[in-house]
Amino acid sequence: MGGPGDPPEGTPEGGPGGGEDEYRSVVFDESFVRAARLQEFSAQERIDDHAPAVRRRPPLRRGGLSRQALILVLLIAVAFGTAIYMGVRHPYQTPAGTPAAEPLRMTVIPLAPSGKVPGSTDTEALFARSPAAQYRIGAEGVPLPAARRTAHFSDGQVVDALTVAKDYIVRSALYPEVILGEEVRPVRVLIDPDQLDQFDRSFDHPVADGRHAPTGWLTRFDPGGVELADRGIRVQGSLSFGETDSATLEVTADHTVVYALRPAGSGAKAEASLFTVRRELHFRFDHDDLRLHQAQLLVSYVQAGPLSCADDSANRLRPLLAGQTAKEGGPAGTDPYATGNATALCGSLAPGALPKV
Repeated sequence: MGGPGDPPEGTPEGGPGGGEDEYRSVVFDESFVRAARLQEFSAQERIDDHAPAVRRRPPLRRGGLSRQALILVLLIAVAFGTAIYMGVRHPYQTPAGTPAAEPLRMTVIPLAPSGKVPGSTDTEALFARSPAAQYRIGAEGVPLPAARRTAHFSDGQVVDALTVAKDYIVRSALYPEVILGEEVRPVRVLIDPDQLDQFDRSFDHPVADGRHAPTGWLTRFDPGGVELADRGIRVQGSLSFGETDSATLEVTADHTVVYALRPAGSGAKAEASLFTVRRELHFRFDHDDLRLHQAQLLVSYVQAGPLSCADDSANRLRPLLAGQTAKEGGPAGTDPYATGNATALCGSLAPGALPKV
């Protein structure tokens, strides 16, 4: 029996509250109809063919992968591509905890002569009368010592470290384009990346602060003042090595380099004089440095003369040439050929360090 508000016969079929209310939330849109597996024949088809009322539709063929599968494939491709790019861009990441290279500590000490600088038009005679008479010429004066493995570095790694140290000495003290010009790249490419900012700042804004003197990195003359009278630069010195810990190898270099110089543009008839530079360099290598053929330069201790103590020796060296004298001297004589370390900021060049007149 119907309720008080219902018709006597009950709610009409199809009306509000009827049996179809449970299907009100179902929407038969076009995609739903297309996806149906059964399809009703039209009236004309049933009349013409006497066919059943419905027919089975062939399953829909989905072109390609599902949306979720496609997204997954794209994500994998992006991740794989990123991994390849990072591997090419940074093939060897620095291990976590590896300390950055320390700044280079440098000391440049000019050595002033006590009298006139001796000279000669015969450079061979100058060398023969000096302590550099038996020095070798060029890179031959920087021989490698016998290499042997250490506790944590192989024979090959020790040879690599010694080779980089030798390359640095040759490029920074024997390359004409470096010692007489503005070229610094042959030296720069050997520097550990952590020290490149200090290196560049030294040449962009040179200052005698023990950190940013170009002459602490390499030998560099004033090109407007001098030129090489003999391209056979004399060298003698030593290399030694040892490991400081399981990840660090150090090389110490101590070399004396002697140049024959004359005034720039003066010609072969001008008198030449000898200029001596003694450098003690301390290199440090980690495994990345050895692999990349580069070094960390920790200490650079330079004595050079004959120079005037009044001139700025941080940016460029301005040698006193044949016949010139220093306007002022320095403390007690310092001999760059001796093994002792000078401690003065300006020294007096010992007479024995000059060619005999």
